[in-house]
Amino acid sequence: MSDAGPQSALREWRDHIRHPATLVAMGAVALILALVGPYGTSDLLRPLPRLGYWALIVPATYGTGSLTVTMLRALLPSWPFALRMGVAGVAAGLAVAGVVLVVNAVALGFVPDPAVLPGFILNVAGVGMVVTLAIAYIIRQQTGVAPAQPTPPTILQRVPLEKRGALLALSVEDHYVRVHTAKGTDMVLMRLSDAMKETGNVPGAQVHRSHWVAFNAVRAARRDGDRAILTLSSGAEIPVSRANLPKVKEAGLLPR
Repeated sequence: MSDAGPQSALREWRDHIRHPATLVAMGAVALILALVGPYGTSDLLRPLPRLGYWALIVPATYGTGSLTVTMLRALLPSWPFALRMGVAGVAAGLAVAGVVLVVNAVALGFVPDPAVLPGFILNVAGVGMVVTLAIAYIIRQQTGVAPAQPTPPTILQRVPLEKRGALLALSVEDHYVRVHTAKGTDMVLMRLSDAMKETGNVPGAQVHRSHWVAFNAVRAARRDGDRAILTLSSGAEIPVSRANLPKVKEAGLLPR
């Protein structure tokens, strides 16, 4: 089964992590930390190994922290914003502390003494929580990673007003294309290839020679042999051909 909220959040996180501004920010932070050598790394490591350490620890911790925040925001949509972000921040901090412990044990052979372990975790978790939330907020403000409201796709102009809802899917039936929307379906005389050109900026893909789907319309996904079946918010089921399975997996609708 596939929950559209978390899957959409996962796609948002992947876009955020891959964004040039995010990569530059992480690289700059890693370089600064390598030069400053905090937490005793200036004494433990020579310059190049120190740079390698921070080049590993920064993306690992920020990636883990930002993923935790993004997923919890999606999983707790009904919670008050302040409470939701507070829980996400604490969870991100603890996740970051776990990553630091693992990296330090593997890369440096360092494991804190049990007597100081709680203080170490609290310190790293606190820093991780603040840095993760702050950098995520700043970069999202600067890059506009948060998705903008999509403009209505042109294809909707071809269906009656009472059926112009959110675009869910397009399906070929004889020489017609059935346009699935949140308010119903309607038949349009055109080719699927031309209809897909009129979907605008709605995230989606052709998943079968006879079907195109909007990713946000998918409410469940299941394997069917070497193919798959997508269930839309309307209840309609759309087959996914074997050749198009990679698209569905890349969208996060099926496990890789």
